[in-house]
Amino acid sequence: MALFTSSTRQVPTAAAVPRHVAIIMDGNGRWAKKRFMPRFSGHAKGVEMVRKTVRSCLERGVEYLTLFAFSSENWRRPQEEVSLLMQLFVKALRQEVDKLDRNGVRLRIIGDLSHFEERLQELIRSAEARTAGNSRLQLTIAANYGGRWDIMQAVNAMLVAQPDKRAGWNEAELEPFLSMAFAPEPDLFVRTGGEERISNFLLWQLAYTELYFTGTLWPEFDRAEFDLAIASYQQRERRFGRTSEQLVGDANA
Repeated sequence: MALFTSSTRQVPTAAAVPRHVAIIMDGNGRWAKKRFMPRFSGHAKGVEMVRKTVRSCLERGVEYLTLFAFSSENWRRPQEEVSLLMQLFVKALRQEVDKLDRNGVRLRIIGDLSHFEERLQELIRSAEARTAGNSRLQLTIAANYGGRWDIMQAVNAMLVAQPDKRAGWNEAELEPFLSMAFAPEPDLFVRTGGEERISNFLLWQLAYTELYFTGTLWPEFDRAEFDLAIASYQQRERRFGRTSEQLVGDANA
């Protein structure tokens, strides 16, 4: 059973501070190129910004932070860059887990992890186990993840769980098998770097998420930029299919 209900089946509570923020961290390579540095330097700088964003979430009361680190399509990048990204992932896991644990942050990695080297898979399992008891912030890293992959693996798992059923499936039966079944749907989606698309990220979960696009490159997405995103979210009218008049009526009830 999923811990949280889909926004298409039940209207969620709209809080002033987004409970769950999902981010596509775009622009690392362009940040480096502007400074005549190798692309890898931009990715390394991006890790620093992840650390600062985690801190911003802790300070502002955000409960869930989900970051798109490596998509299932990113394997198409030059082999050297992919190899360096994997090395950076290993380094970050080794260096950051202690800090996350001390600050009450639970780390989860979602995606098809079978494509990673066994050394990296073991680091992931160790990091998740180390922080499993924490609840101050749920930090999820999507690695070798794709929204279509997520839906397909959930469908396959659902069919295996109920082999005798042939038809009549519903959302409630599928949701427990989605990668993010442990978290509420994102309230706020942020994409840095100027592109305005969701790029196969959390396709199921973003149904009623507020979208925020900024031209700021990820290594420059500081606390002030994060606050701008939250301020934009706070100006949205979250109707979930209802009318503005209904919202006013509910507020006055």
